[in-house]
Amino acid sequence: MQLVAIHLVSLCSVACAQAGPPFKTDDPETPGNKHWEINFGWMGERSAGEGEYSLPDVDLNYGLGDRIQLKFELPIVLHEVRQLPGSSGRGESATQARLDLGAGESLLGVKWRFYQHFSRPSGQAAFDKEYSEPKFSVSTYPQLSLNNPTSSVEREVVTTGPQLLLPLEANARIGPIRIDGEVGYWFTNRKVPQSWIRGMIIGHEFTSRTEAYVEIYDQQDATRVNGAPKARQATTGLGGRHAVDRKHSILLLLMGGRSFQEVAPGNLQPSWIAYVGVQFLLGPSETSDK
Repeated sequence: MQLVAIHLVSLCSVACAQAGPPFKTDDPETPGNKHWEINFGWMGERSAGEGEYSLPDVDLNYGLGDRIQLKFELPIVLHEVRQLPGSSGRGESATQARLDLGAGESLLGVKWRFYQHFSRPSGQAAFDKEYSEPKFSVSTYPQLSLNNPTSSVEREVVTTGPQLLLPLEANARIGPIRIDGEVGYWFTNRKVPQSWIRGMIIGHEFTSRTEAYVEIYDQQDATRVNGAPKARQATTGLGGRHAVDRKHSILLLLMGGRSFQEVAPGNLQPSWIAYVGVQFLLGPSETSDK
């Protein structure tokens, strides 16, 4: 019985992830021992004054054991800055835009799921069903953001590094509902304000191939800069995943949303956010893992 539970726990890491791409919020799940999760995504967000687009974002994740995930992520970033307002001379506002393209920050991370809880049913049939994934789990996911040796910082395509994120993630399964939450703190340098992140997604796996979730995500500066109000970005989005093959090794990722606060010139609230991508799940077959 215990050997069966151990094997199902290892398979859970591959089959039961909910947060992560296409969402900003992450969760405690890992790819599984010697398995890869590779995400190629187009990400974008646009506010009244600027826009930022990843064309594409390459996100590589590898499972080292059943509870550890190694991460490397690198986007190609297109940064748009719009000057508002200008005058066209006819009483109309004119917008002047500047576009800069360059390598984004390299993001290195290590996720460790240090706690997971299973219920303990009495019957064999109930055992097989309940042990297919944890009822509750918790992880930490330190991530280090580093600038690459390009001119992206000088051209303001990316912010100045290094920066370090220290978060905690938790997920729970309540009947058919999946809930994931994350809270963390960005430690930055003198040129970039430190900030808190808070995110939550809630949703359901409608079929073996399709799952959908609603996300609320918030990032707010921890300190004021030159006495100005703390910058904040608060968004809500709807998205999900759909497996396009029978082996569930290729998934389509989709998410769209916007700020749930007022979008106005001078603030960072996005009028829209979006993610469109493909996820590849690769690794040893179940037979070779036994």
